[in-house]
Amino acid sequence: MAPIISTVSSLRHKRFPLLATLFQGSFPFAFTVTFRPTYQLPFLSRSLSSTSEMSSLSIPVNVPTATEDADQLRKAFEGWGTNEGIIISIIAHRSAAQRHQIRHVYAEAYGDDLLKALVKELTHDFEKLVRLWMLDSAERDATLAYESARRWGPGNRALIEIACARSSDELFSARRAYHALYKRSIEEDVAAHAEGDFKKLLVLLLTAYRYEGPEVNMPLAKAEAKLLHEKIRNKAYADEEMIRILTTRSKAQLTATFNAYNNEYGHPINKDLKSDPSDEFLSVLRAIIKCITCPEKHFEKTIRLAIGKIGTDEGALTRVIATRAEVDMAVIKELYYKRNSVPLFRAIKKDTTGDYEDFLVALVGEEGA
Repeated sequence: MAPIISTVSSLRHKRFPLLATLFQGSFPFAFTVTFRPTYQLPFLSRSLSSTSEMSSLSIPVNVPTATEDADQLRKAFEGWGTNEGIIISIIAHRSAAQRHQIRHVYAEAYGDDLLKALVKELTHDFEKLVRLWMLDSAERDATLAYESARRWGPGNRALIEIACARSSDELFSARRAYHALYKRSIEEDVAAHAEGDFKKLLVLLLTAYRYEGPEVNMPLAKAEAKLLHEKIRNKAYADEEMIRILTTRSKAQLTATFNAYNNEYGHPINKDLKSDPSDEFLSVLRAIIKCITCPEKHFEKTIRLAIGKIGTDEGALTRVIATRAEVDMAVIKELYYKRNSVPLFRAIKKDTTGDYEDFLVALVGEEGA
């Protein structure tokens, strides 16, 4: 096998340099893989030509061709049993663009959908992780949204993550993919399964198209910080004005508003939203604010809760690793280490087993924090 390098571990750094970079507001260069496809699969939303510097994904120095990878995967399915090791060694170390190309080449060479072949050969949590990982990002979010909407519960954070931890274009692409896959809209299914204030809040979040620019109106931020404080003080958590602010303002504007809240009242807004720890609507509001202001902290907490209690929450663990490995998992790993004094890959090894464990660790990486 070609030697594996990490886009993160290849840099010489101290224990938490990515956190320092992140909170200073400047981002380092991106590790780029150039790819010019000659075909088009649906739902290509995020750029498939680059891997974020915050990614934990490791890619071979000399990447085999998509044809070679497709042939190896085909061989992994042949014989008496599936060779899961070959599957992991290939797809866990290929970028989104490369996985996309492999799917196309496999279909042309064997007249079969690689994703369907993988689902047929694999089982349980390993199959679910592989299935999500092999989907294009918009398809993946649409699939997660569909599963979450139809089994909606306040503790399920998938819809909130898709609405608040993605860019406006990414959310829009997920909605388009949902239309194509399920012949209806996300908001239709959410409206059919969620209830009351949750339904009102989620529908507005999922149909928003926030402005992505850096501009901030400071007088407005101070005024809306005061308004939010009044609503929270009066326990009007589902008030239309409160929901309007959270679902329509840009992330830069909301960050300024939350900073103004902290400056004026001496503590973060989420502290005031903890007045009743058993209130599930307040928990959802806190998750929305965290996903908007610092999604990495939200995802670190989600992983920590998934593997830090009796019984693993494989659904949450699978969702976060599959959706963040190519985005900001390097930062999440550092946050996890800082919070728990244990590298994330070791915590995963302790709490999972078999091929599922191996694939998770391959995506997260054993180097670094």
